[in-house]
Amino acid sequence: MHQGVGGGAWGQPGQSPSAPPQPPIPPAQGWPGSPPPPPPSQQPVPPQVAPVPEATGHIPLPPAVAGTGGAVLAVLLIGPAGAGKTTVARHWASTRPVPTAHISLDDVREWVCSGFADPQAGWNEHSEAQYRLARRTCGFAARNYLANGISCILDDAVFPDRPVVGLGGWKRHVGPALLPVVLLPGLEIVLERNAERSGNRRLSDEEVARIHGRMAGWYGSGLPIIDNSHLDVEGTARALDEALARAMPAPSGW
Repeated sequence: MHQGVGGGAWGQPGQSPSAPPQPPIPPAQGWPGSPPPPPPSQQPVPPQVAPVPEATGHIPLPPAVAGTGGAVLAVLLIGPAGAGKTTVARHWASTRPVPTAHISLDDVREWVCSGFADPQAGWNEHSEAQYRLARRTCGFAARNYLANGISCILDDAVFPDRPVVGLGGWKRHVGPALLPVVLLPGLEIVLERNAERSGNRRLSDEEVARIHGRMAGWYGSGLPIIDNSHLDVEGTARALDEALARAMPAPSGW
């Protein structure tokens, strides 16, 4: 008895095993039944896929805020008569994003009405005593503002070579974190601005030139100096804010 060879199921006679199905072979390019490939200009352009950022990539940070921002500061703006101290200090104080007070030494000195010791009449013991009193009053006011979270800017014609009206007294009355900045335009600019003043705020040209010459001693002192000869009030206030930002100490409480 003969038994068939092969088949899908062994042991069943008359059936041979079938070969597994083979996938159809695609026709070669250029042979009948194969459409010609389109020219490169008509071939479809694959869609652009935006690259997926790496999980370990850097995180973009917001741009740094220039200037002093919302820091609580005590500032002393120094300069000769006609430098624009009071105008710039008031503008800087009024445009900050946080509460800021402006304290003008000349304004406080002029609180004395009867018996006012006008320095234009000569610097003597009376004018010096009233100056010291006004500076001490400004210091009290500044410390009170600072204790309540309000910045302050004071302005005064502080001389580098005169201890009576020097930085030491201001730092004693306001605090050691006081930031002094010198506003020192050219002499011709100071003379022009002084000519526009009135009352006892206006000085003689000789006095202005003398004060301006003594203020030049601040060069080399290490204090920030701003020459605002060609800056308007807004530009000078921006320069002041930038100078203060560079001079600001590490954050600390008053």
